[in-house]
Amino acid sequence: MKTDVYKFEKAVTGLAGINTLAEKAAQYCGLDEKQTLKLMLLCEELVGMLPNLLIYGKGEFWIEAENKSFEIHSVVEAEDLLSSLDREEILKVSKSGRNAAAVGIMNKIKIAAEVMLANYALSNGVSGDVVYDPAPLDFIEMGAYQDPVGYSSEWSLLSYKKKAENNPAKWDELERSIIAKLADDVTVGIISGKVEITVKKKF
Repeated sequence: MKTDVYKFEKAVTGLAGINTLAEKAAQYCGLDEKQTLKLMLLCEELVGMLPNLLIYGKGEFWIEAENKSFEIHSVVEAEDLLSSLDREEILKVSKSGRNAAAVGIMNKIKIAAEVMLANYALSNGVSGDVVYDPAPLDFIEMGAYQDPVGYSSEWSLLSYKKKAENNPAKWDELERSIIAKLADDVTVGIISGKVEITVKKKF
């Protein structure tokens, strides 16, 4: 099953309708109360980062489920003609000062999406190079797929977790993250100016 698609306008802040979609999906698939709360929590975690991304375009949110295997989708589509101010803002994302604050798993997921949007902006007429110190962005390389399927670029929390196992600081951060503990995986992918963040969970 697939829920209705919840649409967001640019820079929207009201995201209250998401819980209704989660409750309907949980009921349809026969989740118990505890499982329903986990699904709603995952939805809230995902939606919490959307206002930061929606400044660059419009978005959509929906849930797909088969039996008790769920995929929570959010998509942000960059506007074809970003204003010069938007382009300047989106490129700031890939500079060391902004990414040095990539503390927390949700921030890492959000910045992975923002960097993909920045690269898209570059490929659509923005002059100049994205300059950054690679150190703050090592988490992107750790989670990146070498051969993404269906996307021009893709990042996976599961891939990141596997590479973080031998790094105590990174693993401790994962242990403190709600989404890292509850989700089976979180992927971030981009194609044709659309960034899609998908949370996967099997109950």
